[in-house]
Amino acid sequence: MPYIPHTAKDIEKILKAVGAGSAEELFSQLPAASRLKGPLAIPDGLSEQDLLSHLKALSSKNSTVEEYSCFLGAGAYNHYIPSIVDAVISRSEFYTSYTPYQPELSQGTLQAIFEYQTLVCQLTGMDVANASLYDGATAVAEAALMARRITGRQGIVLASALHPEYRETVATYLTGTGDHLSQALYCAETGTTLPESIDAACDDNTACVIIQHPNFFGSLEDIEAIAEVVHRKKALLVVAVTEAVSFGLLKSLGDSGCDIAVGENQSFGNPLSYGGPYLGFMATKSEFVRQMPGRLIGQTVDREGRRAFCLTFATREQHIRRERATSNICTNHGLCALAASVHMVSLGSGGLRKLAALNLSKAEYLKKKLKESGVEAAFTSPTFNEFTVKVKGGAEAALKKLLDKKIIGGLALKRYYPELGEHLLIAATEMNSKEEMDNLAGLLK
Repeated sequence: MPYIPHTAKDIEKILKAVGAGSAEELFSQLPAASRLKGPLAIPDGLSEQDLLSHLKALSSKNSTVEEYSCFLGAGAYNHYIPSIVDAVISRSEFYTSYTPYQPELSQGTLQAIFEYQTLVCQLTGMDVANASLYDGATAVAEAALMARRITGRQGIVLASALHPEYRETVATYLTGTGDHLSQALYCAETGTTLPESIDAACDDNTACVIIQHPNFFGSLEDIEAIAEVVHRKKALLVVAVTEAVSFGLLKSLGDSGCDIAVGENQSFGNPLSYGGPYLGFMATKSEFVRQMPGRLIGQTVDREGRRAFCLTFATREQHIRRERATSNICTNHGLCALAASVHMVSLGSGGLRKLAALNLSKAEYLKKKLKESGVEAAFTSPTFNEFTVKVKGGAEAALKKLLDKKIIGGLALKRYYPELGEHLLIAATEMNSKEEMDNLAGLLK
């Protein structure tokens, strides 16, 4: 929208309406020290042509993302986004749509959300998925609240190998509710959450155990063994996933004993974008569907037997009685979900497996090259496309050295885990070339 200043006639009408004789009189109530005494100290305006030339000159001074090699993951991953994603989501009917307040008139939006839910179910192996979660962190927190409603218990056990910011978000959500938070520590050798640590952390008041797979260190958890312990304690197992591409190779969560699957779908179709907007997902067993937050889109037929979509389930207090509401989440995240759907469909099941295998092979190659350079993996467990290494001299110093060479080398773990002061979390995706990985390994000697 262009900026069109008020004309003298407009100003006269405004002053007359408010009963002021002049602009000075209108602003007389403001302290003199807060009022502008002269023109703004800005240069004269430019023509469109001159302005464009000036902006291009300014932008040429910037470094572009393409000039850097990126090995940073930790919950947000640098993946290639096919051109078809932007081509589809940029269509006006998708780009401008918001939440389906009149579902009977929002068939396109409803279908897009329904297809997204279906894809999430196929990815996770769970029975039902919803829409409306902001991001991975808040999805985990909502799962904790959901587990409390289902079990009637209050205790929440968080694996220490769960993303630290996810743990902080859960703690924030539970503030004022008695918290009832406890922690299951990771194993210093494997980098995973051992079943016996879960057993020790649970008690008769435990509603759920929340783990991450692959976990924050990139290590693969033994979900089935953990699920056996959790269910023996009559609690629910919540599994968070930050790297959705891993679904292309790893055993589905539904077949591993998971009760509630949550996480982040940013890896599909959504750019890093300085941290958002992102795309939380949640899927669960059919028996728990009435305790899910957000909304659920269903498929039906109209009076003429034609395929139609409807807002089947909405637990927000705006839609139902407040005392029956399970969440005040209101976002539709429709555009982000559509981007993820388009990306997933463009890959297909075979393409997703190939993409996941490529990510795994890249990470294993980098791990091997680092080992040849004398940089060992910190943990013994298998990993997907992210892993932890110990760097002599400290991770922060290594990252600064790499950044000087236009390499974003990963995440120093000391901020989140003081005991891992020399440890670096490194991710490799299809976006990293062999030359980039060889260069990183050579510089981290």
